[in-house]
Order: sequence, then C-alpha cells, then structure tokens
Amino acid sequence: MSRTETRLCDEAGMNEILDQIADGIASSTKPDARLRLIGIRTRGVSLARRLAERIAAKIEKAVPVGAVDITLYRDDLSAFPHWPVLFGTEIPFEVEGADLFLVDDVVFTGRTVRAAINAICDLGRPARIRLAALVNRGPRELPIVPDITGLDVGEDLSRPVFVRLSEVDGVDEIIQVDDTAHPDGIVARPRS
Repeated sequence: MSRTETRLCDEAGMNEILDQIADGIASSTKPDARLRLIGIRTRGVSLARRLAERIAAKIEKAVPVGAVDITLYRDDLSAFPHWPVLFGTEIPFEVEGADLFLVDDVVFTGRTVRAAINAICDLGRPARIRLAALVNRGPRELPIVPDITGLDVGEDLSRPVFVRLSEVDGVDEIIQVDDTAHPDGIVARPRS
C-alpha cells in the first residue's frame, strides 16, 4: 500500500504552536489558581512538560506536571486480544481543588479525554479541568472540545494525523497520511 505523507508542521512551527498554547493557558488562568498540567501518555506528557516550562517563564512560578495512563479506563478494553501494557499514572501533586489542564497530542473522538478525566477524578475533585490539544481533529463521538487548540485539521477520516516528538520519535513534526498505515508501518488506530 502506498502512503503519502504531508507535513503539516515542522519543529519551528511546533514551537510557535506551543508558545501560543502556553500563552492561552497563562492568560486564561487566574494568578492565585493552583495551575497544574497533566499529560495523557505518551506524547501528551512530553507536551505538558514543554508547556510547563513556557508557562512558568510567563507567570514566574513553577507549574507542576503529572502523567495519566488511561489504559484501564478505556471503554474498548475488552476488545484487546491480550492484556495491555500499563505505563502508570504519576501525579505528584494534590488533584483536589487544583486548576488542571489536561494535555494531549491529538484529540479525535473524545474517548481518550473522557477516560483521562475519569482517571483523574478517581484521585480527587479538581476545581476545574480544561483541555489543551496540539491537534484538534474530528468527528467527535463524545461532546468534548479542547479549550485551547494549536492546529485544527478538520474531519477527513481518510487522512489520519500523527504527532512525532523528539522525546519519543527523534523528530518534532505533525504529519497527515493518505491511508491507515502508521508512519512506522504499524496499522493506525484513531486516537480519541
């Protein structure tokens, strides 16, 4: 099967997008709020760390970062032919009363975000949970929309979107492909 990749964003473009998202988070957060970022594993965690550095420089205080593994909260867990690999949730701060920004690379159906919210709420009741996404893609299966989005790519289901990050993939870019093959040759499953 042939595959055509279209690069939507390179490293410089991604840095611009992250700066815009960081500005949006900083400007929409009250100075006295207990701002915390929680990245959805895997790439959301790397993005949350990058955003935390940028936001901290703007608001002149540290922004703690956590990681949530949504594996056991998926609504399609029974469809897996084997037990999935768990990477663990690591949230080194109190969720109770915090102003949380959930961070993900691609928001698609909304199911991953729903699972992440369930996982977080099992740890306490935040004052507020908002969503920041590097890429916003549809169509939604759940009524979940990012509060802050870096790049909107529409709802073309024939052209999946993939985010590559240097921490995971060795390069920073956002690509769109013309079939369902993953850029690494693995059959892609839409992220929610």
